[in-house]
Amino acid sequence: MTAPDRFGDLLRELAPQVLGVLLRRYGGFEECEEAVQDALLAAATRWPADGMPESPRSWLVTVASRRLVDQVRSERARRRREVAAAAREVPDADVAAAPGEENPGDRDDTLTLLFLCCHPALTPASQVALTLRAVGGLTTAEIAQAFLVPEATMAPRISRAKRRIKASGAPFARPDAREWTERLGAVLHVLYLIFNEGYAASSGPDLHRRELTAEAIRLARAVHRALPGDGEVAGLLALMLLTDARRAARVGPDGTFVPLAEQDRGRWDAAAVDEGTALVSQAMATSPLGPYQLQAAIAALHDRAPRVEDTDWEQIRVLYGILGRIAPNPMVTLNHAVAVAMTRGPRAGLDLLEPLDDDPRMARHHRLYAVRGHLQELAGDGEAARENYSRAARLTLSLPEQRYLRARAARLAPRPG
Repeated sequence: MTAPDRFGDLLRELAPQVLGVLLRRYGGFEECEEAVQDALLAAATRWPADGMPESPRSWLVTVASRRLVDQVRSERARRRREVAAAAREVPDADVAAAPGEENPGDRDDTLTLLFLCCHPALTPASQVALTLRAVGGLTTAEIAQAFLVPEATMAPRISRAKRRIKASGAPFARPDAREWTERLGAVLHVLYLIFNEGYAASSGPDLHRRELTAEAIRLARAVHRALPGDGEVAGLLALMLLTDARRAARVGPDGTFVPLAEQDRGRWDAAAVDEGTALVSQAMATSPLGPYQLQAAIAALHDRAPRVEDTDWEQIRVLYGILGRIAPNPMVTLNHAVAVAMTRGPRAGLDLLEPLDDDPRMARHHRLYAVRGHLQELAGDGEAARENYSRAARLTLSLPEQRYLRARAARLAPRPG
């Protein structure tokens, strides 16, 4: 890893911690976040030339505090605030420690910040964007690029999210017991969405967006460190590790998509498989069963099979059946149909897909037609499979998936003469 890469990884890790310090001291999400971004830019400029300070986090806290103090003083001068401005003015650039807190820079507020970014006042899309900016340390341009929208589109979305947080009056503090229970699910769902967009990009020329999968795994590890006994937190981290372990084998030398059944399993990350398997095994043995644990257990069954023909499809079918009962959704049904097809025959799998035709969420989703085409091909109905592969290719915005689906359709085209 090069020095710039090391600096970048460290700054990304420290960003939410520094933001947490400022939010606890001063409040004002948008102002604090802008001060932190200024400090990160200063570090990225100065550290490579001057060397890393002895305490990088304290350095960032001090610089960000100076920026924030300057903003407060400038605003005071402009608006001629008197009493209100004087009450919030900080006398020097260093952060004063709270009673009983020797060094405010030593406290890690990553989890608190995650919960704030996943406030119920925000839409899921805004929760994802704000999490990547405030907790992940990505720039607005990087987030816009990841989701293939102009920076001019993403910047207002993030600004609106900050304003909604401010308008909600939400304090920067660990949630109480009720909020914890309610909002942990949103936090995990946001991390799940970030990971999925990175692992299987919904649009664009690349199959993967490594910066998103890496960020989702890093943040899931942070939540797991804070909540080591929560089975669903462990399950989500395990699911990410077990899925990401296959990443290198999902793309051929020419950039084409390689489906699971055709992947070179020797290219899978064995260490990630072992870690993910251990996590989900421990979680299922000690915690109430939940959707992320079940998905991780299914991923582990795939990853632990030495060859595709060794896959325990019967156990996978059973687990998908349980998952469909406790957390039903169309994607679970699609995957359950594949498992049923592998154990009960393709016609049985196709029967499971029929109710999805009336689900408005799936009307224009390419995966329904891709899975139906796959099962029709297994059943020997090449013409119907070709039509569904072609329809799926027209619906997806992912260029690697388009190429793969068109190739499948072309392979089933009638041969002349």
